[in-house]
Amino acid sequence: MRLILRWILSAAALMLLPQLIDAIRVDSFYAALAAALFIGLVNALIRPILIVVTLPINILTLGLLTFAINGLLFWFVASFVKGFAVTGFWPAVFGAILYSIATWAINVFLRDVAAK
Repeated sequence: MRLILRWILSAAALMLLPQLIDAIRVDSFYAALAAALFIGLVNALIRPILIVVTLPINILTLGLLTFAINGLLFWFVASFVKGFAVTGFWPAVFGAILYSIATWAINVFLRDVAAK
């Protein structure tokens, strides 16, 4: 049940991104649900591999490459999900940062609710 609630709240957070960044477009809540699902899958399956592969460069850039990887993966998901679009690299990076902050807050909120 908590997983479904987290998924729905993450999709709602994704629906708010176009209000903050004009270069991001989410057409419907169903598109946001699909995008949130694919972002979660990509972050769970592909992102760890990319982080390990790019570790030497990431160390040289003091971790800044991680922001680029997150933005590229966010942009990558937008190229596959119909109704979810990102029109550039920098909007993807900023969108990924805002989305990760929102999902972090959702996770903290749900952890606090479950603890009570």
